[in-house]
Amino acid sequence: MTDTKRIALHDGNSIPQLGFGIWQIPQDETAAAIESALSLGYRLIDGAFIYGNEDGLGEGLKRSDVPREEIFVTTKVWNNSHGRHKARASVERSLKSIGVDQLDLVLIHWPVPSQDLYVETWKALIEMRDEGLMRSIGVSNFNADHLERIIEATGEAPVLNQIEINPQLQQPELRAACDAHKIVPQAWTPLGNGNSFDAEPIKAAAARTGKSPAQVVLRWHVQLGHAVITRSVNPGRQAENLDVFDFTLTDAEMSAIATLDVGLRCGPDATVFKLM
Repeated sequence: MTDTKRIALHDGNSIPQLGFGIWQIPQDETAAAIESALSLGYRLIDGAFIYGNEDGLGEGLKRSDVPREEIFVTTKVWNNSHGRHKARASVERSLKSIGVDQLDLVLIHWPVPSQDLYVETWKALIEMRDEGLMRSIGVSNFNADHLERIIEATGEAPVLNQIEINPQLQQPELRAACDAHKIVPQAWTPLGNGNSFDAEPIKAAAARTGKSPAQVVLRWHVQLGHAVITRSVNPGRQAENLDVFDFTLTDAEMSAIATLDVGLRCGPDATVFKLM
């Protein structure tokens, strides 16, 4: 079993640096995937209401021999649940579906600026955090202006911003904005759908270290200080993704990978995304 490093959050809690995400895993496969991931050493499970498999998440927690207090569980408030009352109903529904008394982290899934309710939703998360429904609160897919607005309105910065980051979409300005407020950037689609695996800096680092291109990219994230969400239902791939803490990329390799940024998104832009 691999022990994952933890990253401190500015509210005094901490989060495993490398986690297991359940996006696009069918409900009837979710419990087994989580049970496998936890047995290998993952201690962060990243879910969301919109994924449609929170019941499976809860079943996976029940099946596992890992004590609940050792597992960090994240869920998210979806776009049609913005606003004080709807956000509360969303969190209460997730608590019931997963079968836990408290969540470790709840995120606003997207800002959806066209609704103009993300500030009210952020205030609702603060209230629920203070009541003990979750230990930490954060956001997902927020750009710098979205972050500044909720911080100015409440005086509270998210502990984490889950955003798309990979070698071809490195988002240095947004990461710097997060760093200015001690917000941990957490990468989704961290491998960028494998689009950079054939790039010379990735191939060269893989050849030198004896690791796969995927492991090189995940190690790049780790050395930059990102939290990272990986996903696979295959136990062998789950183990491979977790096995990135026993080697180090050189400064030259990190610099070479930095040149691969071309602004290529795998997912939507937060400024326009409003799917309900």
